[in-house]
Amino acid sequence: MGDILITDDERDIRELIAEILHDEGYTTRLAGTSDQCMSEIAKAPPALMILDIWLKDSDMDGIDILKSVKRDHPDIPIVIISGHGNIEIAVAAIKQGAYDFIEKPFNIDQLLVVIRRAMETSRLRRENLELKRGEHGATELLGESAAFRSLKSQLDKVTKSNGRVMLTGPAGAGKEVAARYIHAKSNRAQGPFVCVNSASIEPERMEEVLFGRESPERGLERGLLEEANGGVIYFDEVADMPLGTQSKILRVLVDQQFQRVGGGDKVQVDIRVISSTNRDLQAAIAAGNFRQELFHRLNVVPIQVPSLEDRREDIPLLAEHFIGGFNRTQGLPLRPLADDAKALLQTMVWPGNVRQLKNVIERVLILGEGTDEISARELPSTEERTSSDEDRVVLSGGLATLPLREARELFEREYLLTQINRFGGNISRTAAFVGMERSALHRKLKSLGVVTSTKAGARVAHVE
Repeated sequence: MGDILITDDERDIRELIAEILHDEGYTTRLAGTSDQCMSEIAKAPPALMILDIWLKDSDMDGIDILKSVKRDHPDIPIVIISGHGNIEIAVAAIKQGAYDFIEKPFNIDQLLVVIRRAMETSRLRRENLELKRGEHGATELLGESAAFRSLKSQLDKVTKSNGRVMLTGPAGAGKEVAARYIHAKSNRAQGPFVCVNSASIEPERMEEVLFGRESPERGLERGLLEEANGGVIYFDEVADMPLGTQSKILRVLVDQQFQRVGGGDKVQVDIRVISSTNRDLQAAIAAGNFRQELFHRLNVVPIQVPSLEDRREDIPLLAEHFIGGFNRTQGLPLRPLADDAKALLQTMVWPGNVRQLKNVIERVLILGEGTDEISARELPSTEERTSSDEDRVVLSGGLATLPLREARELFEREYLLTQINRFGGNISRTAAFVGMERSALHRKLKSLGVVTSTKAGARVAHVE
């Protein structure tokens, strides 16, 4: 249930409240001054605070403590009590983030109702955050390819540091999963992971969303930087951040503090920054759309996240993982992948990368029937089939206009390029699949002008 910290300069009052709460099954801690209160919070943040607005012989009053706690522990509900209460004090307390205000002498039943509601609100907020993290917070990295192993090795090296990381790679390749992996394996894993989708936030609202705001009408509203305090803030597609915001983020990275929009107090934060982009930031800098100083601050450790094309060996493993996930979360059938389906998935073009693969698997499971193997016929394909003979492939216009010898050579070259890349440049596995001796395959590749080279940590084939 968690404990409740009671701070009141009148000993009788705080002990009376404690006795009442003990009878209700709560555990409590007591403080008579602001120093004692802040010391108890430093030992362990309570589940809820009951705080007197006036504290004799203290350096801070209740409003000062309220502001400090809401800055460092924004999720702790705080119930303000006062024997000198009036509407102005109540409004000030609520604006600073208090859960509720009760005037002395208080009604015990009223106090218990407020405390129960505050504790329930706190519990629901924690559960909701955990559900959101479970739904959107995938941290598992899957793969066996050379490109994947290279990526994971780099990520493992940066998890224990506090250095800023810049993840680059095409859309849908898994940059956010990589960022969450760093967070989950770091010493900040118990802290929040806050994602800032720079492309989806309206430019005129960006500063308010990041820094929060203070206004007489709406009170104090925390921004994403405050929510990330003690954890990680992830700037997704950072190239889309407005120039004006870029300069302010640069100052935050230098000072680790900022001001809310409309506010005057400095807000201190302890955050680790991870960024990502699928664009050429150097070109954006040259065009005047991205600040070079910010790039240097964010790009301390650059890590390239490979495209799905660069890790085709991992496609069957990823597809089976998604099938299992959809079975658990949506109750879709747990269907195995047939060998021909695995082969086709590995030869398909994936401009949307891992995200597109996940969408394809979901569509097949929704539209398919039964629990039999997923066959190649159920997968989307660029090949067009005639209605009279499903096994007859209609040739593309370019291939159909070539003489037989040139068409066959072109087909063999493209076919072998596809198979070699599918198996990550492994000639032995390619030869076994296509039904050729290894030496014969080498001779064929040489005659077709196909060579292998290293790209993104894996061997890939291309035409010489």
